[in-house]
Amino acid sequence: MRMIKISGILLGVIVLVVSLIFIYLNRGLTHEIKPADFNCFSLEKGTFKDFETLPTNIYGIGLAYAGHINETASDFDPDGDPPVFIKANNSITKDQNNVKIPSRKRMLDALEQLESGISKTLNQKFKSLPPLLDYEVELGFVLLENISKENLKDANYIPKIGFFIANDLSARSLAILGEGQYNRYDYWGVSKSFLGFTPISEKVWIPNEFKANSIPCILIETQVNGEVRQHQLTSDLIYTPLQMLQAIHRKYPNKLLLKGDMVLTGTPGGVIMSTPRWLVRLTGILGMDRFDKLTKVTSDKKDIAKFLKAGDKVLVKGEGLGSVEVNIAD
Repeated sequence: MRMIKISGILLGVIVLVVSLIFIYLNRGLTHEIKPADFNCFSLEKGTFKDFETLPTNIYGIGLAYAGHINETASDFDPDGDPPVFIKANNSITKDQNNVKIPSRKRMLDALEQLESGISKTLNQKFKSLPPLLDYEVELGFVLLENISKENLKDANYIPKIGFFIANDLSARSLAILGEGQYNRYDYWGVSKSFLGFTPISEKVWIPNEFKANSIPCILIETQVNGEVRQHQLTSDLIYTPLQMLQAIHRKYPNKLLLKGDMVLTGTPGGVIMSTPRWLVRLTGILGMDRFDKLTKVTSDKKDIAKFLKAGDKVLVKGEGLGSVEVNIAD
């Protein structure tokens, strides 16, 4: 009886300790996440126009909605810049086009441009390297004029921009390989730069009058084979267009912000690649490197099956701004 009693006490202590550890790992973020203070455009007070040319650069902003931060981040600094990366401009595609799933060779070639020798390491460690293809509906904006460094220093500067809808497709396996690297977000850019990985709506909407901190406050949505996966108001963005442009300049101070350049403003929650915050923190404590993390993600066939596959139809749309649908193909 005494041994049973001691065993019961030990079991209770273990359960308590495990519970406390889980509570600690799953604790809330240090800072509250608040939407930016936007002035909302009325779409009736503007016109739709064709895109004039391909952008010189496509910039992406990461972790710009509270829901997505809660899905993917173990911490959040409201005074820091959001993740910023560059997508290849030949990744743009239009409605009803096919988007090919990148082959292993294409992925390794893309990574090799960023990190010499990584393809040899991956060939040694991974017999299979699924791309883990994911969607991201986003409000995008296009620059209607060149923007100088002096413009960005002016807190009262109002950028002249037009708006559109985009799908920021991603090969998440490549993004995972940026974990722990000094240039982590460059891996995000590579993961999003394959041909067809930036489907955009047909037209750009331009307001009749440009106003400070203004965006179309609309519902944006992703559907996969008719099933709604993402559904969010753009007014829940936590950065204004000017703040995004300033962050881009700080990340790439030697690049000019040119007329025609595009900015994808980030995606809300609901993406396929979603890791609980407690697990993100635990992998950090355990010292799992990027290859360990990729092994874990790609070893579960059920998890892999959640990602986009050949035959899927992915539609992203924005209330009043249009839509774009692509077909995922081998």
